[in-house]
Amino acid sequence: MTKGARMGETIDAVALTQELVRSHTVNPPGNEAAIARRLGELLAGHGFQVDYHRLAPEREGFVARIGRGGRALGFTGHLDTVPFGAAPWTHDPLAAEIVDGRMYGRGTTDMKAGVAAFCAAAVACKEAAANGPGVELVVTTGEETGSDGARAMAEQPGLLGAVGALVVAEPTSNYPMCGHKGAFWLKAVCTGVTAHGSMPEHGVNAAYKAGRVLTKLSDFGFNAAPHAVMGSPSLNVGTVHAGMNLNSVPDRAEIGIDIRSIPGIDHAAVKQDLERYLAPDIDAIEVLVDLPSVWTEPDEPWMRDSFAALEDILDPPFEARTATYFTDASILTPAYGDIPTLILGPGEAAMAHQTDEYCEVARIEQAVAAYTRLIEAWQTG
Repeated sequence: MTKGARMGETIDAVALTQELVRSHTVNPPGNEAAIARRLGELLAGHGFQVDYHRLAPEREGFVARIGRGGRALGFTGHLDTVPFGAAPWTHDPLAAEIVDGRMYGRGTTDMKAGVAAFCAAAVACKEAAANGPGVELVVTTGEETGSDGARAMAEQPGLLGAVGALVVAEPTSNYPMCGHKGAFWLKAVCTGVTAHGSMPEHGVNAAYKAGRVLTKLSDFGFNAAPHAVMGSPSLNVGTVHAGMNLNSVPDRAEIGIDIRSIPGIDHAAVKQDLERYLAPDIDAIEVLVDLPSVWTEPDEPWMRDSFAALEDILDPPFEARTATYFTDASILTPAYGDIPTLILGPGEAAMAHQTDEYCEVARIEQAVAAYTRLIEAWQTG
């Protein structure tokens, strides 16, 4: 039994992680429905009310609840993973093989171990939760492509319940974090006039326009003071595409822009600034992903109490830190009413999306203990 768990029925979080990893949920296409149903049935068998959400064919997430009412403690995680990548793996990415204390496989770190751990903790605490404010588990689809599942779930009337604080089980090596930057992904489009490559004077080269845009983007400033913990916002050009063949003047160029924002940055205003700044060489800027930053003050009462409650399980002292990646909290935290949000998960952030991704088995067990402690404290707090 994991440290901190009540006596009674338990779930082996390590074995459950292996089962989740062995389910092929690379996004695209996702195909999360089968393992979502398996996990939902497991929780329903322990007394949880489970409501499924269908994002698309073979793509399902769910909300599982237990409690007598009131504002529950929320947990969230996603079931989709990124592709395996082109590089060969030393360990089968779908085998969930354990070697020298590490479980290898796509999704071990990001973030099936976190999902397994909070499900195991919720089951271990089910009696206390059933007689208290309770627990709400939100297991999503489509996080890796911009929190598509979480957004759709938040927009479905009545699916989400009343939640007073949220734990996001994304990889932090079980270090409690107070938030993360936002993600604002854009596609800037430059258009021209095609012509034969031997007669460029008859065309307008969109690639040249894109070149001027790239130079200007390298000098773009946000005119925003750095956040005390997150630091400054950032802009990175991730993709550039122009032309269809070598011997033609390209009439279209596309530039992928990855902005990571901080509290106080308005995404719509940034888009307007870019449109003015990059004129006249761009014809349009399309929004691909729009996820705000998440931040809870570390001295917020629940955050402060949670840090204190976890000191004998995790590795203090804790200082205010934030994650570099985005999470479904960008959608769920405001959907629940801008509640305190803690990012805490067993995965190793540096291993996310990597070849030979792994999660330390001991971290999974430690996460179960930490989540159990938080659930117990919430029922009596």
